[in-house]
Amino acid sequence: MDFKFDNVEEEFRSEVKEFIDKELPWNWRQEDLDAEDEVDSIKVMEFKRKLGGQGWLTMAWPEEYGGQSATHMRQVVFNEEMAYRGIPAGDAGIRMVGPILMLYGTDEQKEQFLPRIANAEINWSQGYSEPDSGSDLASLQTRAVEDGDDFVVSGSKIWNSAHADSDWMFMLVRTEPDAPKHRGISFVLTELEGQEGVTIEKIPMMWDAYRGLVTFDNVRVPKKNLVGEQNRGWYVGAALLDFERSGVDRPARAKRVLEDLVEFCKENKKNGRLLADDPVIRNQLAELAVQVETTRLMCYNVAWMQSQDLIPNKEASITKVYGTETVNRLYGLGVKIMGLYGQLDPDSKWAPLKGRIENAWLRSFGGMVAAGTSEIQRNVIAQRGLELPRG
Repeated sequence: MDFKFDNVEEEFRSEVKEFIDKELPWNWRQEDLDAEDEVDSIKVMEFKRKLGGQGWLTMAWPEEYGGQSATHMRQVVFNEEMAYRGIPAGDAGIRMVGPILMLYGTDEQKEQFLPRIANAEINWSQGYSEPDSGSDLASLQTRAVEDGDDFVVSGSKIWNSAHADSDWMFMLVRTEPDAPKHRGISFVLTELEGQEGVTIEKIPMMWDAYRGLVTFDNVRVPKKNLVGEQNRGWYVGAALLDFERSGVDRPARAKRVLEDLVEFCKENKKNGRLLADDPVIRNQLAELAVQVETTRLMCYNVAWMQSQDLIPNKEASITKVYGTETVNRLYGLGVKIMGLYGQLDPDSKWAPLKGRIENAWLRSFGGMVAAGTSEIQRNVIAQRGLELPRG
């Protein structure tokens, strides 16, 4: 069976490519930008506003929310072309906050936030993980105490993009400390910019980047920023993760990396023979090509489910665990193929492919942790997909 897009989608793909070539304010073939870097984020936001002007950022959203009511597959085409070029066009607002507000938000919240998200006028960070609560997210300790029309929030959130000019944070807080672990948690939207009691620190990562540590010291958050029911925010947050885990970005980025590695093998020799002529390397690259394509088709299935107004739960977890582990294997193979040179940092003039493989290989380990570890994903698949009992 031959899976392919309709001519309309392929024509749109060509339109997107032409727009990128004309409007992108950096050379995607030479530069890899990190949207969570305080310098890179300026260029990224500049381009995203251009995309917002085209109506492309949220094209699959309903028109009343700033979208075009486009098909999810059209959105997939757009996401693929952006990710292939390493363009961080999607963000937490577009892929997570927006869809969650459509499901659980009040009319006031939708009116306040959705148009600004669609036009790239607001930058979001995620307030889930804490210094002592990662995989066991339900053990989070950031407190939100009711005080009149506000919640008073105290605690810390880590591994986020708050350091990169973030305006707002969507976060999980504990509003009922005596409730069972997965109860008593609420989902709130918190303004960061100019907010008294908010402290943001940069945490260095091993792949030449930073993430944020945000400390809240009696920060007042209006109750009108509560999304969904109070003390039932765990289920809002879990639904949001299904959107975060389901992206087609991973196989699109992996496809480009695979092509770069194939080209590298065609141009470089080891022991007097082209790497491309080594049967072991050829076989390993072929295996990864199959895995990348498999991940891509999984993502298409998730997009189809979303087009049918279904929430991809176990399917999103399958895509996330398989996709992130495939990316890790791919970059790991790249480092092996390049030998000792593959371990050089991007700043080294001797680093093959400008060090992109080494840098991304280190980052790929974080990919298997962020948005839920591979172990957590396998638990979700076992319990919600295979209906196995809890261990």
